[in-house]
Amino acid sequence: MASVPPAVKLKEGRIEQLVLDLCTPDRRQDALLQLSKKREIFQDLAPLLWNSLGTIAAILQEIVSIYPFLSSPTLTPAQSNRVCNALALLQCVASHPDTRMRFLNAHIPLYLYPFLNTTTKSKPLEYLRLTSLGVIGALVKVDDTQVISFLLSTEIIPLCLRTMEIGCELSKTVATFIVLKVLLDDVGLEYICTTAERFFAVGRVLANMVAAQVEQPSPRLLKNIIKCYRRLSDNLRACNALRSCLPDMLRDATFTNYLQNPSTINWLQQLLHKVQGPRVAAMQAGGFDHMLVN
Repeated sequence: MASVPPAVKLKEGRIEQLVLDLCTPDRRQDALLQLSKKREIFQDLAPLLWNSLGTIAAILQEIVSIYPFLSSPTLTPAQSNRVCNALALLQCVASHPDTRMRFLNAHIPLYLYPFLNTTTKSKPLEYLRLTSLGVIGALVKVDDTQVISFLLSTEIIPLCLRTMEIGCELSKTVATFIVLKVLLDDVGLEYICTTAERFFAVGRVLANMVAAQVEQPSPRLLKNIIKCYRRLSDNLRACNALRSCLPDMLRDATFTNYLQNPSTINWLQQLLHKVQGPRVAAMQAGGFDHMLVN
């Protein structure tokens, strides 16, 4: 067996010491900062965080300590950044295959929901909202029905819809991605389309976002919106409803000069084919093909 180089041992020892420092209040802030920076290069950080005595509890203590400031204008960027570093470590745990289900079984995502439940648009709160969405996004990135089923047992859909309405562009994009990943799972699609209330809640927010794209276009966001509509059309009742409530701006030439991504155009063509029928979709396809050529 090859020996571990001294430099690697030194780095690993430094990481382990930083993890231990999380449980020491006067060392925690620096440890959070350093570990959040190193989480991408130390592959075993997630299991180390999870299996170290008291570490997850210390991280959650950081998160809970900021709750009283969420409805107050006194939340500072420094406070927000510190908690965002803690959330970044939770994202690391949520991303790792050895800790993902333990993370879920401990119901740790629920600790993030107060950040998603805020309506204030201040930058410190927006950073908390975005970083929390990053944790949930890490969970759904790997297709797993267990993850989707857990999230659906919570308030994740209403919370994402709220962010899709009030968040910054990046927060909206991540929240829409989460809703899309839920929809792409058969359990998630069935859940959202089971009742008219759920379907129209999602449809209303998507339609408002489409309208907003005219004033403030975002290729990534529009792609996720179109994908959400396309996946909804796989449900027969939802597809029938979309025939009357799909925004006209997705049917006409509103985004002709804006849609440049071939995959986005393909998703839109599929959507129109299912909602409007092959004949109408084919008539519009010429315009999309022209966009692909140019």
